[in-house]
Amino acid sequence: MRIEPDADFFRLHLEVNGVAQVETTRKIIFANGVAGTGGPNIPPVLASLPRTLYAHTADAIDFNNLRGKTVAVLGAAASAFDAAGVALESGAKAVHLFARRPAIASVPVNRVRGYPGAYYNYPQLPDAARWFQAWRFNQVGSTPPPDAIERVIAFSNFHLHLSAPWKSAHNQGDRIVAQVNDHVFEFDFAIAGTGYFVDPTKRPELAEFAHHIALWRDRYEAPADQRDERLSTHPYLGSAHEYQEKVPGNAPYLKDIHVFNPAGFVSFGLPIGDVPSIRRDVPAIVARISHDLFFADWSLHEARIANGNISPDFDTLLYADAVWQQQAKVAVS
Repeated sequence: MRIEPDADFFRLHLEVNGVAQVETTRKIIFANGVAGTGGPNIPPVLASLPRTLYAHTADAIDFNNLRGKTVAVLGAAASAFDAAGVALESGAKAVHLFARRPAIASVPVNRVRGYPGAYYNYPQLPDAARWFQAWRFNQVGSTPPPDAIERVIAFSNFHLHLSAPWKSAHNQGDRIVAQVNDHVFEFDFAIAGTGYFVDPTKRPELAEFAHHIALWRDRYEAPADQRDERLSTHPYLGSAHEYQEKVPGNAPYLKDIHVFNPAGFVSFGLPIGDVPSIRRDVPAIVARISHDLFFADWSLHEARIANGNISPDFDTLLYADAVWQQQAKVAVS
């Protein structure tokens, strides 16, 4: 619920089964999924509608309740197609999926960076190179799996709309009336498969110090033709995925909070927390935590490893009979 920094540790204010509880720790890893440093991205065109008329794919959607209804899906990446598929399989009367682009994204730009040289050295690239790759990904779009598309096009009551951003939407009773290009549609329900935003200042558990966290917009000014507000609010992370200070010295404890979720995308070039990031980024975080805790406690470790009171594994009796003794020479008269 809240993280309270102290001199050498954090107080974690938790709610456990409805009961307030406080734990202390010296390190935190946010391995908390796609919404871990932000939240679901709700398009403004939906936000003014009654909450009963739309959901985000992050919500627990009662798809059985969509049986016999006309459903709109906004978005064209994996979660949007999955939601459309489940709605169709649950008996929806019709499902219309609306994509802003003129074609479904199909070029996996991230995949070409998967060879070892790029994979392991990517975090050391200059800021301009990392920003460009993140911007390029946003321009091309996230690709849905082919089988997710095949799943929905198998239904004759599935309808795909390209170059079709919603201009406006309002409710008319318990129906949604949407203006899309020059057409007006009516729906019983809408699902936003529109991904997630990243912004540490929107997370309540970070509220006490989020203003100290360095974001990409604080460290890098993109060229005019590569500006992207969505990317600019990603945290500018250190080599072990740790938060960094916007102003050095104002929040030194930030180095002890490590981020293993998609907020690391601009810094590390992968959807952090997903399978492709594991073999590179988990060891980097673990190694830094080991290093930091070891040297923070060096005086204790030094006393431990310099301790002379060490019990021998064996005593000299083990090999005494095998010690060679030179025979004394006998004097000749």
